[in-house]
Amino acid sequence: MKTKKIPMRMCVGCREMKEKKSLIRVVRSPEGAVSLDPGGKKPGRGAYVCREGDCLARALKQRQLERQLQAAIGEDVMEALNGELAALREASHG
Repeated sequence: MKTKKIPMRMCVGCREMKEKKSLIRVVRSPEGAVSLDPGGKKPGRGAYVCREGDCLARALKQRQLERQLQAAIGEDVMEALNGELAALREASHG
């Protein structure tokens, strides 16, 4: 029996290759709005980040997320992404 290939993606924060399902997708919609995509199905340009908050913080600080998404990310969007990520972590642990 053939083994199934596991899709791998690179975290823009720590630059490590990890399984796609262990990462969270951040997406820029065709309209230009940046948001988290926990299901990984939203249309638009995507980038992947680890579930750890320090990876998201590093990706925002080094502007890696902006480069990958080809969009400017304002302070309000950064706070919203941090809040959404914290809520996702709470839901997965609780």
